[in-house]
Amino acid sequence: MSLEGKRIGFGFTGSHCTYDQVFPQLELLVEAGADVVPIVTYTVRTTDTKFGKAEDHVKKIESITGKQVITTMPEAEPLGPEYPLDCMVIAPLTGNSMSKLANALTDSPVLMAAKATMRNQQPVVLGISTNDALGLNGVNLMRLMASKLIYFIPYGQDNPYKKPNSLVSKMDYLPDTVEAALEHKQIQPVIVPYE
Repeated sequence: MSLEGKRIGFGFTGSHCTYDQVFPQLELLVEAGADVVPIVTYTVRTTDTKFGKAEDHVKKIESITGKQVITTMPEAEPLGPEYPLDCMVIAPLTGNSMSKLANALTDSPVLMAAKATMRNQQPVVLGISTNDALGLNGVNLMRLMASKLIYFIPYGQDNPYKKPNSLVSKMDYLPDTVEAALEHKQIQPVIVPYE
């Protein structure tokens, strides 16, 4: 399926160490002709880390998409009724945001956009990046894996010996996962070796 003209929401949550893997995939969606709507959590908008300044991350996202980033709940809410998306991507998706999504909590612009997309019976693609996916957050991962309209970018253990509970999506699969999700299919295999 072509991504040309598809309206794709793209949400960033606070796994700052994963942005370098995600930015090239965002560029690929834009190059494929998708109309990408960028959305960030409050953490992304305000938190400087050793991986860069919040302001610089937002500027880079805006530079790639050519659009102003959605940063508030009121800005995200119309993505349901007034300006619907064909697909919503959240990559990276932290364990914190994953647990909220799995338990129907909507406290950030990114989660509001996901909720709005599911309201319209459209797919939500998740690219996880969490040190706790095989720990206490495992129940939330499995809840989402079993949920209608939720699709995963294939993921694996990024460091099984030093961080045995950690899972990270292989972001290179992001465009293919979106294409499959637009047909309401989960790309397979969903659990892959992570190198």
